[in-house]
Amino acid sequence: MKRIALSKVKDDLSRVLRMAEKEDVIITRHGKPAGVLVGFASEDEWFEYRLEHDPRFLQRIEAARQSLSEGRGIRLEDVKEDN
Repeated sequence: MKRIALSKVKDDLSRVLRMAEKEDVIITRHGKPAGVLVGFASEDEWFEYRLEHDPRFLQRIEAARQSLSEGRGIRLEDVKEDN
């Protein structure tokens, strides 16, 4: 992760956004972390980020894991291809 002072971000936001497409950028205020700038190189990356942070999606994943731990569901290894 790259660290950049808030004053530099304000001076050159376009450049910092391009940097954030490659790695998260920690924005500092008075030398201390104040925030993180996360960039996306594509629409797909933006969609994946939104999905990974959507509470409804995370709840569905947790419910599915719980069902599997209770013996309900089908393991991927047990699924056979229909040809």
